[in-house]
Amino acid sequence: MHTDSLYNKGRFPIVSVLKGTPRAIAEINGSMDQPQIKGTVRLYQTRWGTVICSEVRGLPEKAESCSGGIFAFHIHEGSECSGNMDDPFSDAMSHYDPGSCEHPYHAGDLPPLFSNNGYALSVFLSNRFSVSEVVGKTIIIHDRPDDFTTQPSGNSGMKIACGIIRSNHICCP
Repeated sequence: MHTDSLYNKGRFPIVSVLKGTPRAIAEINGSMDQPQIKGTVRLYQTRWGTVICSEVRGLPEKAESCSGGIFAFHIHEGSECSGNMDDPFSDAMSHYDPGSCEHPYHAGDLPPLFSNNGYALSVFLSNRFSVSEVVGKTIIIHDRPDDFTTQPSGNSGMKIACGIIRSNHICCP
């Protein structure tokens, strides 16, 4: 059991974490087909794990109700947001998976982004990686939700946006 008194009493100080300076940042940009997608992912190292705060705008919307608006979100092992005509972010490579686990147990498998009229905000805590382990890797947004079952990537569709996780030198040398 964790010995920190705030954690044991159910009071994780998330507000103070988010007021602090992130250890790493990824600027998200959409593909050539989705240039309106822009966002920022901030990663904070805490004693409880990594806090990931994502804010993305310009996500594509579906006209039909009961479909669309949920986007798979993963850290990939590659270090480039480049690719080819068929896969604009193929150089991002596969999901970050240093433990050789099956999907959805890759360290880079993250909760999905839920769009609210093209805008998504997500804050969550993960103990699957530290910030220093993912600096230089990529964060990908896919055009479909992750089904958390299909191998190797959850049938999450095309990569529509990408960002490279960079160390925040303002925070940490």
